[in-house]
Amino acid sequence: MTCQGASVWIPDPDAVWVPAQLLQDYTCDEKHVLLQLPGGEEVRYPVAAPSDLPPLANPDISEGESDLTALSFLHEPAILHNLRVRFVDYNSIYTYCGIVLVAINPYDQLPIYGEEVIDAYSGQDMADMEPHIFSVAENAYRTMMREEKNQSIIISGESGSGKTVSAKFTMRFFAVVGGAAQQTSVEEKVLASNPIMEAIGNAKTTRNDNSSRFGKYIQISFGRKGDIIGANMSTYLLEKSRVVFQAPAERNYHIFYQLCASRQLPEMRSLKLATPEHFRYTTQGGDANIPCTDDAMELERTRSAFTILGVLPDQQIELFRILAAVLHLGNVNIQASGRSSERSYIDADDVSLAIFSKLLGVEAALMAHWLCHRKLLLGGETLVKPMSGQQALDARDALAKHVYEQMFKWTVHRLNVTLRSQSSRAGSFIGVLDIYGFETFERNSFEQFCINYANEKLQQQFNRHVFHLEQEEYEREELTWSRIEFSDNQQCILLIEGPLGLLDLLDEECRMPKGTDESWVLKLYGQHLTGRAHPHFRKPRMSNSAFVLLHFADMVQYECGGFLDKNRDTVFEELVNILKASQSELVAELFQQHGSKASVANGSVRSGRRAHREHKLTVGFQFRQSLQLLMDTLSSTTPHYVRCIKPNDLKEPFMFDPKRAVQQLRACGVLETIRISAAGFPSRWTYEEFFFRYHVLLRGSQCCEDVQLVCRHALPQLIPDRDQYVFGRTKVFFRAGQVALLERLRAERLRAAAVVLQSLVRGWLARIHYTRTLRATVTLQRHCRGALARRLAWTLRYCKAALVIQKTYRMLVARNWFLLIRQAAITIQAFIRGTLTRRNYRLLVANRAASLLQARVRGWLARRAFIRFRAAVVFAQCCVRRKAARRELLKLKTEARSVEKYQELNKGMEVKLMQLQIKADQEARESAALKECLRAEREAAAIELSTLKATIQKLEEHQKHLIVPPVSTISEEAEQEMKRADKKAAQELLQLTQEVEALQREKISLSTERERLTACLLQQEEAQEALVRQAVSQATEAMRVQLDEERRKHQGLLREFTRLEQRYDNLREMSQLTQDMKGYRRTDSTQSLEPLSPQSLTPPSFSPSTSTFPSPEEVRRVSVTSPTTEAEVSMQSLASPMVLLEARELECVRLRKELNDLRNTVPLRRLLTQVFPSAFPTENSSSSNQHKAAPTTGLLECRRRDENKLMKNLITDIRTDIAMSLPPGLPASVVFLCVRQADCRGDQTSAYSLCRVAVTAMKTALRKHTNDLSMTALWLKNISLLHDLLSQHAPKQLTTHPEEVVPLTFNLSDSLHALSELRILAYQQLISITETRLQNITSAALLEGEDIPGSRKRASSDPRTARADAPTVASVLRELGVLHVAMSHQALRPQLLERAFQQLTYFISASAFNSLLLRKDVCCCSRAILIRLNVSQLEEWLRSRGLLTEGAVAAMEPLIQAVQLLQVGKKSEKDAQTLVQTCTALSSQQIVKILSNYSPHGDLDERVSLNFIRLVQGLFKDRADAQPRQHLLDVKRVFPVTFPDATPPAIRADKLVIPDSLKLSFLRRV
Repeated sequence: MTCQGASVWIPDPDAVWVPAQLLQDYTCDEKHVLLQLPGGEEVRYPVAAPSDLPPLANPDISEGESDLTALSFLHEPAILHNLRVRFVDYNSIYTYCGIVLVAINPYDQLPIYGEEVIDAYSGQDMADMEPHIFSVAENAYRTMMREEKNQSIIISGESGSGKTVSAKFTMRFFAVVGGAAQQTSVEEKVLASNPIMEAIGNAKTTRNDNSSRFGKYIQISFGRKGDIIGANMSTYLLEKSRVVFQAPAERNYHIFYQLCASRQLPEMRSLKLATPEHFRYTTQGGDANIPCTDDAMELERTRSAFTILGVLPDQQIELFRILAAVLHLGNVNIQASGRSSERSYIDADDVSLAIFSKLLGVEAALMAHWLCHRKLLLGGETLVKPMSGQQALDARDALAKHVYEQMFKWTVHRLNVTLRSQSSRAGSFIGVLDIYGFETFERNSFEQFCINYANEKLQQQFNRHVFHLEQEEYEREELTWSRIEFSDNQQCILLIEGPLGLLDLLDEECRMPKGTDESWVLKLYGQHLTGRAHPHFRKPRMSNSAFVLLHFADMVQYECGGFLDKNRDTVFEELVNILKASQSELVAELFQQHGSKASVANGSVRSGRRAHREHKLTVGFQFRQSLQLLMDTLSSTTPHYVRCIKPNDLKEPFMFDPKRAVQQLRACGVLETIRISAAGFPSRWTYEEFFFRYHVLLRGSQCCEDVQLVCRHALPQLIPDRDQYVFGRTKVFFRAGQVALLERLRAERLRAAAVVLQSLVRGWLARIHYTRTLRATVTLQRHCRGALARRLAWTLRYCKAALVIQKTYRMLVARNWFLLIRQAAITIQAFIRGTLTRRNYRLLVANRAASLLQARVRGWLARRAFIRFRAAVVFAQCCVRRKAARRELLKLKTEARSVEKYQELNKGMEVKLMQLQIKADQEARESAALKECLRAEREAAAIELSTLKATIQKLEEHQKHLIVPPVSTISEEAEQEMKRADKKAAQELLQLTQEVEALQREKISLSTERERLTACLLQQEEAQEALVRQAVSQATEAMRVQLDEERRKHQGLLREFTRLEQRYDNLREMSQLTQDMKGYRRTDSTQSLEPLSPQSLTPPSFSPSTSTFPSPEEVRRVSVTSPTTEAEVSMQSLASPMVLLEARELECVRLRKELNDLRNTVPLRRLLTQVFPSAFPTENSSSSNQHKAAPTTGLLECRRRDENKLMKNLITDIRTDIAMSLPPGLPASVVFLCVRQADCRGDQTSAYSLCRVAVTAMKTALRKHTNDLSMTALWLKNISLLHDLLSQHAPKQLTTHPEEVVPLTFNLSDSLHALSELRILAYQQLISITETRLQNITSAALLEGEDIPGSRKRASSDPRTARADAPTVASVLRELGVLHVAMSHQALRPQLLERAFQQLTYFISASAFNSLLLRKDVCCCSRAILIRLNVSQLEEWLRSRGLLTEGAVAAMEPLIQAVQLLQVGKKSEKDAQTLVQTCTALSSQQIVKILSNYSPHGDLDERVSLNFIRLVQGLFKDRADAQPRQHLLDVKRVFPVTFPDATPPAIRADKLVIPDSLKLSFLRRV
């Protein structure tokens, strides 16, 4: 094996292990081996002994194995490399390691957890399917059902590795599988516990945004039939210290941030919450936000989960009060006083303490006193001692942790009570253990010590179980084997929990009055180091306050600081007594339970006097007890292991850090599994697989008749050492490395044979080529020489004759060509001119007509579109306004009835009126004063203006009449006065002129702006009209698409409504049975559907004058204690009329919630009716305008008292053999003739009653024959025929066939609507019956068929024998034939048959395709040929019956393309391009999955290379029409069915043949 060219692994500081290749053979005397690294570098690897040789690499055939134990070499580098290849290259996060499922966190959302994946894994064996968490869950479920033994699924890993998600998906699988048969809410409650526990038990850490800070073990109980009947949850070691302290970049528990985010809700305002930055307990970690997480929405999910689990809203609010009180307690300000700060106190007006006391219903003064003091008992006297500031802070934090712990326990207890199973029906259970993995940090304390102790216990149980399975395998194969030695960690466990172990010494030190962490560590040193040193205990060199333990996974150093305090978990009794006396019954109950059950509490209560013995139980002792109970439970069950791995610390998707991965592999026990397997015979092959793979190495005859005998004779010649293999009953077992040896021998044998074959074939080809070349050369020479001579003679003759022929021919050709051209030119001109003239004339006529038509049509279309759009908008506005008005009316009515509302509104009204009156008077006085001032100013201005005018007038007159005196007589003063007056007048004139010009400019600008705005408005109106037209056209197309989608949703809602009706019947029967067992009779729940009247809800003693409402404090304290039964809750609810009203209203809402979902589709249907009148034809409900038709003959008369008898004999109680012998549609014809006769004689009530009773009877008949295909097809035919007959004779059809059809006079809308929905239900029931029959045989029939020799599966620990009656394609075609015969016998429409078989074809193809993706054994070329043959048979069957439509072909396209993908070449780039172009129906994820699962079959086949897969992925990224990201097809997809409109034939009573077996003699022919 260590020869030149062998591949090995060598250690590397960065990549842990790197591959290398031997450059020379190794001999035992060499101290070094020469290796070549992947980069071409040569290194010398030191080898002191043969055991120091580097580990060998596995052959290429083992690349990407889904089970690590199938590897030839089992060692750490091989496991690490295989996990990396599957995770990075194949994007496969799950890998088997024997009985362990290794799950690597992808840090990405993968589409591999839908219901279609659950359906694909349900009922399948682990050996047949790809590794998945659902496969482990299915194995546990089937083992429980088969062996009736309890199971456990142990999920472990470090924080951030995906434990919680794996546990969640496991519970979801059980809920789907265990809840499908019984329509109960138990599985819903089991799933609802997850959001609650995540809210109060998960927090953000540096490694994970949703880290579980506690361990939990959930027992899911199943009934005898496999249905979930209950659950129970146990929790371990809640991290209470997180409540009061968080490390940087971490958060407190999620529930605190959810409450703070929802603080604005009305019911949350009383909690006095603020942002998380306001509270000390939520700000220590820094940023309080988690990306892509809405805390307010998470609280809604938590409250919904509480409601599902039966926690009343009052109880939820009370829990939130306790949580808010914890936050406020952290903000209590404790101040130190005294000289040395030996005292502490809290201010009397501390707001946080007041809110804390109010929320918990305790006295603030007492709480403030005992937070800063403690009670001591000395010599029979009681002393009160003040505490220092730090001691008071510690007491405050201890109280907060204790309150949160008690709330956590109460919540878990309440969940367990709600999920408790019924003991009379209990069968077995499956436990899901989600527990912390091995932890080691830079500083490890008491929490890490307990966690690693639990992992030591689990690892011991794991090792022993793996060894036990190996022993069972060897015994089953009847091997002679020696005991396998494996490492046992019993010594380390005894060091922790044994006598005088770490926990015993810790408890002893806690009981000491002055015990300290240092004295405890000294005891550990003296007990386990001096004298006989323990091999798993060490002392650090540089520390005297720490110790080192050698765990199974790693060596961990623990710091002793805080061990004693955390183990004691001290809470002073005085504080607990205050909480016991709380006014809140829930708070009092929490701590009353604490007092009565202190022996099971995770802490002790310390007081001044000596406490009881049960109060002395420490955290370590309780954890050891609970862990022992867990181990006992796991030992009594069959365990299944899931190990979660965190690939990197950066949370990057599909990034693999080998250092982190190998550290976790060593810690989680995967390598231990490999060591145990490697110690025995890890490689095992069945004799058939071994013979097919290595038959080239066998000597002599290779007859396959006795494969086991041939292998027994040939194997000793291949492997001389008999200790390296052993023969079992059905398998041959090999030691580690022997399969690689066989692979090397096989490769050498094939290489030598290939060389011999190549030499012989090449010589034979060369001789053949030489002989053929010689013969061809001689022949070619002979023929060439003769051809040359003949060619020369013919050339001479041709030259002479050519000269004569050429001159004559040229002359004739030239003459004829000229004449022909002239005649053609004349003819062409004539025809072209005529054609052009006629064409122009026709074009003018057509253009004129088209213009006229377009104008008329466009106008008509625009008017019609506008009218329809306006009607739809008006209708939508009316609906919205009516809904808003109703809501406002209800609000106003509620406010009108409330006396308190009026009191609140009138409160302080008188004071406000007086203030307003005073203010109004003051403003009136101010207004009068201002008016008086304004009037005075205006008068003064008027007087001054008149004075100035008079002065100017006088001056002008004076200037006119004044005789100019001599210059010498004018005074200087008068002259200056005149100048000033002239100057002032000029200035005023200039100012007025400027103002006029400004007004003119403003007028021009306003005119321009008006014109611009007018133009803009016109443009906007035109653009708006264009947008409206475009929107109307788009809305029309969208409405048409929405109509198809509405039809599909409506049909799905009908199916859901039928399921809910059946569930309601089941629950009513169960309720009646429970009432009979309890000895009293309860009113039928159907009575709760009647409308509630105010008189029925008001007791005699209730009157508006006397208020019987309880106080808010009393309401808060009602039913907030431990969970009560439904009877107790109902009895307490009767005490208050309003509570009774709310209870009855909630019951009505609960029973009619799903029915209202169906009725909510009516507004949309009305809107569609207005937009598309032809899509939803409405019937005229008023028959007053219709003329009553004259009585006709050929009808049947049924008296009113015989209606029930008619329905019983004809529909509900008809026997199957009689029904199948009737002509198609006979019951519907009889009912219709009776309805017409009742309508003709004017008895519309009887006619309507007949229709209603007939619909009810047909619905009952459908329910009666839910598994009968023929009867379902029969009633589908009758329902469709009755619907068509009533539609034909509806009043709206009067104008269609006035002479042939006599319309009915009563309203048919309700009957037609009920029949339309009923025929859809009948069609869905028909499809559902066939799908149920095909479900268990489809995948096996199309994919398996006959076994292909050499196809290797993963070895199963529970082998199953092949069944003789394995399903085949003939079985599938037989079931399809039954449906085809049933539908054809009833003469159903061909369109309906095509739609039904399209649905079934899709179901068959999707089921087979999903199984193909999840099964690696069928992804090979030979199996693809068989699958294609089976699909061809299905296609031929459909084609022969005319059912191979486009829809059916499209449904089979993914499966056909997947089969073609397995058959085509998968090597070159051209192959990849061809693959991407042809596989248009497959997504890139599906193609990559098929290529990754491809298994080589035969010696000439090989795996698909990783480079080819990456090339395909790159081409898909470049493809524009890439398919959306999906993995499996949705097998539950439903194609909407449309029933074709058909005119039924005329029916007359004299033409109907009614058998006597129907006993319808009471009908009279008219």
